[in-house]
Amino acid sequence: MENFIVSARKYRPMTFDSVVGQAHITTTLKNAIRTGQLAQAFLFCGPRGVGKTTCARILAKTINCTNPTADMEACGECESCRSFSNGQSMNIFELDAASNNSVEDIRSLVEQVRIPPQTGRFKVYIIDEVHMLSAAAFNAFLKTLEEPPAYAKFILATTEKHKIIPTILSRCQVFDFKRIETRDIVKHLEFVAKNENVAFEPEAIQLIAQKAEGGLRDALSTFDQLVSFSNGNLTKQRCLENLNMLDSDYYFRFVDMFRNGDVAGVLNLYQEVIDKGFDGQHFVTGLTEHIRNLVVACDPATHNLLDVTDANRQRFATQSQQSGLALLMRYLEIASDYEYRFRDAGNKRLFVEVALMKLAAVTKNLQPSTAG
Repeated sequence: MENFIVSARKYRPMTFDSVVGQAHITTTLKNAIRTGQLAQAFLFCGPRGVGKTTCARILAKTINCTNPTADMEACGECESCRSFSNGQSMNIFELDAASNNSVEDIRSLVEQVRIPPQTGRFKVYIIDEVHMLSAAAFNAFLKTLEEPPAYAKFILATTEKHKIIPTILSRCQVFDFKRIETRDIVKHLEFVAKNENVAFEPEAIQLIAQKAEGGLRDALSTFDQLVSFSNGNLTKQRCLENLNMLDSDYYFRFVDMFRNGDVAGVLNLYQEVIDKGFDGQHFVTGLTEHIRNLVVACDPATHNLLDVTDANRQRFATQSQQSGLALLMRYLEIASDYEYRFRDAGNKRLFVEVALMKLAAVTKNLQPSTAG
């Protein structure tokens, strides 16, 4: 059996240009290398799986490259680049602060910093999850971070910027990584799928990207899992089953029923949702998001804000035109209110059913009958 390499590692970017969705970071770093205005210390902040450690490694590799390209990318062929790619670089050190967070660990690092590089220009220290350092370790690190030797560069990475003490923040050039947009994740997943000869439906890739919520590593991990589950044939239905996601078609049907004032229909359809194993909170959140998308779809100028496939974008446009902005805003007001109050509800099922009946009553302005 061949050794399987997970997609997140196999397709890890090796150049700035191949980093997905962080152009504002990679452009700044390349310009800094070009002009020679490199900070002594960098702090890469942002959610998990968006490219912080990857960019740190690319930066470390590039500034030590002896023959960078005109676009300030590492050549990949010089001795420094080859040793980095083989994991044998003597100038690039990685420390996981989650498991090496004591004063002794930092003092050992500080001792290493005092030794100049035997080859290459810089010694680069990448400290991942730096917020995990103890207070004493932070203090032991301060002096070195403030006045490091010219050949030393520090790249700190963290998912929790608020835990970094101000004295560390003030000594670093801070880069805030953003969540990767769904369309960028979709493009990358399609590229990986084609490279791996995986058959896929566009809707399946879209579902994986949406489930990842901006994290490319999570998307690739889910992709690997679903490729195994579906035996190399990613379909929308298999993704829905495995990811425990409700088919968007249900939400379209609910809104059609709201518009027709079909109280019995929405209650029966909600029973279907319950029978599929979805809880009320998940459903109400999804319904509110769907109505929000319908409001956005009312104006072609905001269609780019729809985080959906092209086919669904047209469905949203059609349903929003059929409903009208005024009605959709009333739906959104009701759905948002019930989503907000869901947690405090005693009978969760009844709470959702009341919300659905209220939404179905909007169009016909149904009033409770009174006993004569």
